[in-house]
Amino acid sequence: MARCSLLLLCLLFWSLPASSNAKDDTISVIVNDWTSQIVLAHIAGTLFEKTGHKVRYSFSNTNQQWGSLMFGIDHVQVEVWEGTMADMFERAVATGRVVDAGTHDAVTREDWWYPDYVEKLCPGLPDWRALSNCSALFSADDSDTGIYIAGPWEKPEAARIRALKMKFKAQAVKHADELWVKLKQASSAGKPIVLFNWTPNWIEAIFPGKFIEFPTYSKECETNPEWGVNPNFHYDCGNPKNGWLKKAAWSGVPSRWPCAYKILTKFNFNNSTIAKLAADVDHLGLTPSQAAANWLATNKAIWQPWLSEGCKIFGIDERRHER
Repeated sequence: MARCSLLLLCLLFWSLPASSNAKDDTISVIVNDWTSQIVLAHIAGTLFEKTGHKVRYSFSNTNQQWGSLMFGIDHVQVEVWEGTMADMFERAVATGRVVDAGTHDAVTREDWWYPDYVEKLCPGLPDWRALSNCSALFSADDSDTGIYIAGPWEKPEAARIRALKMKFKAQAVKHADELWVKLKQASSAGKPIVLFNWTPNWIEAIFPGKFIEFPTYSKECETNPEWGVNPNFHYDCGNPKNGWLKKAAWSGVPSRWPCAYKILTKFNFNNSTIAKLAADVDHLGLTPSQAAANWLATNKAIWQPWLSEGCKIFGIDERRHER
């Protein structure tokens, strides 16, 4: 699926020039549909502006962004998650049109997750076999088929359910915020729920819980059906438990905007900072740009060194960075 998706994107954009904005010297920063990425995008954009660059923000989903990065329609992506984007990212980098701009300190995990109170209702958690045995608790129609609330991103959830012979079906939300609405509703009622979650994320500070422990991930899980507990199917494993969080850029960025590219390579966040930035928005109610401005105003000692090495610094007030 990932190979086909990348080929389709290439065909879609192939007739375009290397950059569709050759006369426009504006850096296009990609915005996805989850909070931490949006906040980090605004922090990066403000730092680019502080060094004299023009910036715009461009929404893109996690599949379409690779085509726009490869052809210079968009230029910067600040949160590339191994669990959901590794294959497309690596294929895009292999074309030479996208560059790996470095790795954050944050260690990621994306997988099935449940709030702690569910353990009292389903003994044996977080083991995946215990979850499958308790499937009826998660049913929406009093059957023995449980509902797993999946995120809006393309992931092989159905393939995993099939490979592990779980009595579940995946039900995807249209937007990431819907996950938290469903979690709050279930938690208020003490109702069992299992849903897609990730770390770093603000949820871990408000709703204690655990990831489901599937068979340990290996690349062979995706490529060799004979690997793992089911010799007939791929994806009989969980997602990586200590995944990377990277940054990506259109290959023209280092030469066209060398100062911005240096900033991007130094741009670096850990789990606790990313979780707090997301909580500022999803729990405290700030806008992403407000959360970004607050962080910039109180962490100059962290980000000012990112602007060194010949970058001309302009006196942009972070509070102006409201969109």
